[in-house]
Amino acid sequence: MSNGVNGLHKEMGKLHVNGVNGHANGNGNGIVFTNGRSPSTESETKKKMNRKNSTPMMPAFMVSAPGKVIVFGEHAVVYGKAAIAASVSLRSYLLVTHLSKSRRTVTLQFPDIDLIHTWNLDELPWDVFQHPSKKKYYYDLVTSLDPDLVKAMQPHLADISLGKSDSERKIHQNSAASFLYLFLSLASPKSPACRYTLRSTIPIGAGVGSSASIGVCLAAALLLQIRSLSGPHPDQPPDEARLQVERINRWAFVAEMCIHGNPSGVDNTVSTHGKAVVYQRTDYKKPPTVTPLWDFPELPLLLVDTRTAKSTAVEVAKVAKLRSTHQELVGSIMDAVDKVTRTAESLIEEEYFDSEEPESLRRMGELMSINHGLLSALGVSHPRLERVRELVDHPGYGWSKLTGAGGGGCSISLMKPDIPAEEKQKLARQLEEEGYRTFSTTLGGDGVGVLWPAVLKNGLDDDEEGGMEIDLECFLNAPGNDGVEKLVGVSSEVGAEREGWKFWRVESQ
Repeated sequence: MSNGVNGLHKEMGKLHVNGVNGHANGNGNGIVFTNGRSPSTESETKKKMNRKNSTPMMPAFMVSAPGKVIVFGEHAVVYGKAAIAASVSLRSYLLVTHLSKSRRTVTLQFPDIDLIHTWNLDELPWDVFQHPSKKKYYYDLVTSLDPDLVKAMQPHLADISLGKSDSERKIHQNSAASFLYLFLSLASPKSPACRYTLRSTIPIGAGVGSSASIGVCLAAALLLQIRSLSGPHPDQPPDEARLQVERINRWAFVAEMCIHGNPSGVDNTVSTHGKAVVYQRTDYKKPPTVTPLWDFPELPLLLVDTRTAKSTAVEVAKVAKLRSTHQELVGSIMDAVDKVTRTAESLIEEEYFDSEEPESLRRMGELMSINHGLLSALGVSHPRLERVRELVDHPGYGWSKLTGAGGGGCSISLMKPDIPAEEKQKLARQLEEEGYRTFSTTLGGDGVGVLWPAVLKNGLDDDEEGGMEIDLECFLNAPGNDGVEKLVGVSSEVGAEREGWKFWRVESQ
């Protein structure tokens, strides 16, 4: 692995101070020659040289990671079939700001769910997490939570969001637990005081990977702070980039375990890698097979939140009951869903597949429509989901399907690129009037990205002076999803990548 001299670590390297600041009569390594000086001057110089060097605070930096949707294979995946999940361009953003040396606190702030909590660094259970029998290192593979470590955290979670409702407190405590477990595992008692501030444009609790996106951001930020990642930079070899991505992914999975108990791992994998993955678990006693689709194309997507509460457990149980009554018939539907998924995988890998070519989009869209029909036959659709298909598919704007467990939640629509602007506006108004929440997004984009330092160039006068620094106040005050994207988004308003953001890109081509 690189020793951290490339990419953003070039900036980190500038933080080291080589002793005495100056090169007059010296050799540039911090030692000042005293030729011709009096003994007293030489003595003073020696005293200065013997002082402990001062290390400046790291600059503020940002990490971002996308949400995800299941594109093919819902429910069939429960029975050992394959599923394809892909990233969406809705993202979480984490701003890391370092505090003065006199401060000994760490703060987690997530204004989207009204969470803010501060811990005293010196009071955290470092003795338990740092014990030789418990200590984990950045390169370790952690596949389960240590009960003793979880127990040691509990007193530090007990006073979170007192006065909130039980349901709110549970969400806040789970979020804090995922952060604290990672922080105590990767940081150390000597870690600097910090503030971790999260904003997300991903709908929470809608089955589109918001918790995994946040876990990826936290894992990447903490690994960057302990300098255990190299890059990202444009010339980074693919194998090295994959190593960094997988390191982040492993620790993001730990964060997911803190929230979901026994997660599949697909959400954090998609959020870390970006693009898409084929996921399959034929034996629940063994780890799943997750195959990245590095060359998955970027596709225009309309994500629609029905704002209808859904329960994954209820929908899975519904299918299980149907299967117990009509085992052979439901088995045939599952096989058909699997065939759709594998056909889509083959389509993506075709040499002539072009995400901007109407025929390629039509073939992909038809597979999505078939997949939805099969899921509807299993009884997991919902009138609100069918209404989206009525508004999008019937006029010929695109191809829609439910995503996730169904029974509400979200739908995804692969949109045709040539829809007139007035027709798009009409559709958006109709969905809004009927109580839907819509997100125009892109399927199959970048995974985890880094903005080091937290400075962006926006084509404004600030660019001449190095760009606009993203400080805590403007980040917190950015109004809504549009405000966050406009301020710190990885893409500009015209869709181009913004200067400053860097990604570990590992396409195979």
